[in-house]
Amino acid sequence: MESPHHLAPWPKGRPPLDPEQTGAARAKLSSVWSVVDARLVARVRTKDFAQALALCQQVGALAETAEHHPELALGWGKFEVVLWTHSAGGLTELDFTLARWIDPLLASLESAPAEG
Repeated sequence: MESPHHLAPWPKGRPPLDPEQTGAARAKLSSVWSVVDARLVARVRTKDFAQALALCQQVGALAETAEHHPELALGWGKFEVVLWTHSAGGLTELDFTLARWIDPLLASLESAPAEG
């Protein structure tokens, strides 16, 4: 895993990744990730609420270090991460870098349906 550090902000006016770039970047992540409505989404099942909460804390710490903040959702037996770059209005290299840092935390867990 790359060593987490601050991610430089996405330059103002720079467009998000195009579909081909997005697909290539997505292919480098584990199967828990999918692209849904120009967002990078990972949903996993957890054994209980405590495991979901621990994941939330771990992902939150990575995001804070990177200064790139995803949406996080948790409940009993489930955890979700949603990434995109607000200033670009879509997915950027920043999102995929943070996803690579998060991926080892999620990849070993059972994936949940992307629609759920």
